[in-house]
Amino acid sequence: MAFFFVIILLTLASLKFVYSIIWVPWRIQQFFRKQGVKGPNYRPFYGNTAEMIRMTKEAQSKSIPFNHDIVHRVSPDYYQWSAKYGQTFLCWFGAKPRLVLVDPDMIKEVLLHTTDTNDRDDFNPLSRPLFGQGLPGLMGHKWAAHRKIVTPAFSMEKVKAWVPGMVFSVKKMLDNWEEQIGERDEFEVEVHEEFHDLSAEILSKTALGSNFEEGKRIFDVQQQQEILTHQAMHNVYIPGFRFLPNKMNILRWRLEKETREIMRRIIEINRRTSENSMNFLSMLMSGNMNKHGPGLEIEEVIDECKTFFYGGKEATANSLTWAVLLLAQHQEWQNKAREEVLRVCKGNELPSAEKLPELKIVDMIIKETLRLYAPDNSISRRTLKNVKVGSLNIPAETEFYIPQAAVHHDTKIWGLDANQFNPARFVEPPKQMGAYFPFGMGSRICIGRNLAMVEAKIVLAMIIKQFSFVVSPSYVHAPMMLVTVQPQYGAQVLVRRINY
Repeated sequence: MAFFFVIILLTLASLKFVYSIIWVPWRIQQFFRKQGVKGPNYRPFYGNTAEMIRMTKEAQSKSIPFNHDIVHRVSPDYYQWSAKYGQTFLCWFGAKPRLVLVDPDMIKEVLLHTTDTNDRDDFNPLSRPLFGQGLPGLMGHKWAAHRKIVTPAFSMEKVKAWVPGMVFSVKKMLDNWEEQIGERDEFEVEVHEEFHDLSAEILSKTALGSNFEEGKRIFDVQQQQEILTHQAMHNVYIPGFRFLPNKMNILRWRLEKETREIMRRIIEINRRTSENSMNFLSMLMSGNMNKHGPGLEIEEVIDECKTFFYGGKEATANSLTWAVLLLAQHQEWQNKAREEVLRVCKGNELPSAEKLPELKIVDMIIKETLRLYAPDNSISRRTLKNVKVGSLNIPAETEFYIPQAAVHHDTKIWGLDANQFNPARFVEPPKQMGAYFPFGMGSRICIGRNLAMVEAKIVLAMIIKQFSFVVSPSYVHAPMMLVTVQPQYGAQVLVRRINY
């Protein structure tokens, strides 16, 4: 009897496997093809992930000339498949259907949908420790509750209060550059590493009220987690795999434990002092922040701080890196920006919150940088029920995949000079919604966008005022997508002191 019972269970399991891994994907693929949506053929269990990994490795195996036609390198799967199947196509991440969209009207429709129609796609469980436990990884009512509590901490008024601390940290970095240049005409700076250290210090001191060494250790740990997360994001997750005590999982557990222990120490320090009452962590812990309902538990505060640490550092440091490289390449815009900064911040005057709105050219440069080198590179959403987008009927549990790089470089949207650096295109805001969204769009728009823009303006303005810079002969142009878009071999520029 027991034998037959086992046979029945095995038969049912086999039928369920065939149904979910073979029949359902085949049916969905046929459903989209009848609507004219093509794409690479589904392969059982793994979908098209092997092809995606191969394309990425090929793209990253060789550098490119220093131009900004980078879609083939940062989104090689989109670049190759769109050429074969059209701009809107269906591919497969495991057994999950992924509908790729670049049409601005369809993007606007998806990103502005309410969360009862679609929500962000769930993270691979192996990638959640890096940033998936805070706002970016939450969904539904829990996301809404956290968003209400966290949002006030990123108001422009609160961010402006951090400006003096940002200026202090940037000045310290530039003083160090002055020492390094000494009596020389110029010296080489690897700005990608410099900006990551700078952003780490700014976030540690002005936002979390922590000493730099404590904060830097979190960033060092998260840098290791970033590599593990990149691997996880490009592979199909096998249920239960995260619990296996293999080498990679043991490393994940150790890094996660260390991060949370450091954060608990920082929280305890914040509880014992009142001098940092305007930092992000203090505001998050404050009773005033909880007027919308129950506050966050300590572990939830840690999750939000981890997300803030990683997202705040990565996005700003990488954007600054690309901005400096672009200005090093385009001296005419560097000169225009310098003239503006000297006009706004006269003599030895340092940037202030009140002066930032006057830095219009610097603002345009940052926005154009975010267009050409958007940090996140892609946005994902998942349908919670059957929906219609444009003329397409979309079944529930379909992933919408929006490659920012492809949209931001589309010549049909931006003109024939879409791959060229031209900040003048941002004299006026883009008129077409769904065409430009470096911080996302809709209810899930990046909560730290005010901080990112203010920090980038201050750093660029202070560097431009004190130094000029050109691209170093040692720089190799190789934009790559890890978790964010970053230079594969660093970003070397030659820096020269300006003598007025």
